[in-house]
Amino acid sequence: MEQRAMDKKSIIILLGIAGFIVIADNWVIAPILPAISESLNLDISRVGLLITAYMIPYGIFQIIFGPLADRFGKKQVITFSVLAFTVSTGICALGSSLMNLVIFRGLTGIFAASIIPVSLALIGDVFPFEERQQAIGTFMGISFLGQGLSMAIGGTIAFFLNWRGVFITYALLSLIPASLLIRNYKLLPSMKNKSGNIVKPYIKLITKSNSLYTYIIVIFDGMFIVGSFSFIGAYISKIHNYNYLIIGIIMTGFGLMSVIGGRLSGKVTNKIGAGRVLKIGLILAALADILIYFLGTNIFILVISVTLLGLGFIFTHSTLLTRATTFAEKSRGSAMSLVAFCFMGGGGLGTAIGSKIIFLYGINTLFIIYGLFLLLTLGLSYVLIKEI
Repeated sequence: MEQRAMDKKSIIILLGIAGFIVIADNWVIAPILPAISESLNLDISRVGLLITAYMIPYGIFQIIFGPLADRFGKKQVITFSVLAFTVSTGICALGSSLMNLVIFRGLTGIFAASIIPVSLALIGDVFPFEERQQAIGTFMGISFLGQGLSMAIGGTIAFFLNWRGVFITYALLSLIPASLLIRNYKLLPSMKNKSGNIVKPYIKLITKSNSLYTYIIVIFDGMFIVGSFSFIGAYISKIHNYNYLIIGIIMTGFGLMSVIGGRLSGKVTNKIGAGRVLKIGLILAALADILIYFLGTNIFILVISVTLLGLGFIFTHSTLLTRATTFAEKSRGSAMSLVAFCFMGGGGLGTAIGSKIIFLYGINTLFIIYGLFLLLTLGLSYVLIKEI
């Protein structure tokens, strides 16, 4: 019995390491774009295509991998994806032109797409509902620590080595979860739904009000929390003129608080209920944005705001993810892939809209607008998902 409990903890750690590397790889391109631009002798606006080349297949293939995981097994899909991700990340270091780098980053995005949603579905299979939120919170906390650290990691490696060294480092790091998955492959559970298909589970999920409303809140979660986080580095650079290393250290507060909050979320939910945890998360995230708008020039307040945003994110997102694991047990891979698609799609939309807001009104204005919209999302959550 004790061994079984240790196995479950090991699964969370293993999947969390894979998630950490994937999410860090997702964000690491930003600080090394200038280095790539200089190396390839291209304008930075053209090199920015590398971010799009990763994000588009990352979003699209999440929808595809979910049903594949339901049909062929979640551990099978995760193991294959991590191995392919390792290879494609390493190949990026060999890029000699913008075109082949775009292709290599696109491949990396394809294989990265399955790891977070399918891991969440596997957690849903392994953990009973009463333990699930803490498990998901821990997994997401470890994973999103990668987001907080990625700028510091990428900037430091690019500074001391070069941009190719960043991709080599990430390929080597991803060998850790790849080797652990292979070593423990037989010990991982494998639930399959041979009758599953790609389209039908999604139709069911978006035609039922309880799941549809949850996905709507997830989209807003991504738009306004990820949209805010995406520009904190630029805000710190503009207002405080810190280098990438210091920026990364400050932004690590988001990831660290995600880890701590992930460990706490299950216990807090058991005491006060999932609905209250969701609402507290949205309030904390909104407060973080509003504090940045009014007091972000104070570095102490700024650090507090970044950590509050991380805590608000993990409380909000882990609650929504736990809820989504209950929608379709036989098609849990599809349910979690749709959550991931909505979240990343919302994050991409929030980042794009944020760029326009910054262009028209300045970077500080973004935070008050997104803070107010997080409060609007809080009100919407009262209306749409009353029963949690």
